Amino acid sequence: MTAFSFAEDHIVIRHGDPREAVALQCLNQYYEELARTFEHGFEVEQSRNPPVESMMPPYGAFLVAWADQRPIGCVGLKGNGMGEAEVKRLWVSPSARGSGLGRRLMQKVEEVARSLSITVLRLDTNRALPEALQLYHRTGWTQIDRFNDDPYADFFFEKTLRT
Repeated sequence: MTAFSFAEDHIVIRHGDPREAVALQCLNQYYEELARTFEHGFEVEQSRNPPVESMMPPYGAFLVAWADQRPIGCVGLKGNGMGEAEVKRLWVSPSARGSGLGRRLMQKVEEVARSLSITVLRLDTNRALPEALQLYHRTGWTQIDRFNDDPYADFFFEKTLRT
């Protein structure tokens, strides 16, 4: 991917459909990066890949960040319809790293969760993603015990949302 510059105020985060080409493009870049980064690679079929319906209203959402008409990040909200959800597939393009986009995507996903009456969020991450760990620690997430059987997950977090 070619690096490009953009102003933070030109970044727009929009709801997307996780089945559409733009979302798949973001997710594929994310999966390719994980395959290069994780010690033993990454295969999406072995991860806890969320069903598409769980990342669409009324259960959840899929958000795509745009700058200069290019997708530069995404995050999914996998809801269960019972007030709980998992944050999945947070990805920021290498060209946008250091811009605060990861934090903005997480703030937006929390906002969307509140609008769906979700009060508890969970997520997991891998030890090979130290920037993600730092983000979660800095933004009020609490480390918890393992809550799923994802073979790639090393750390587990939870956040209670206030309405």
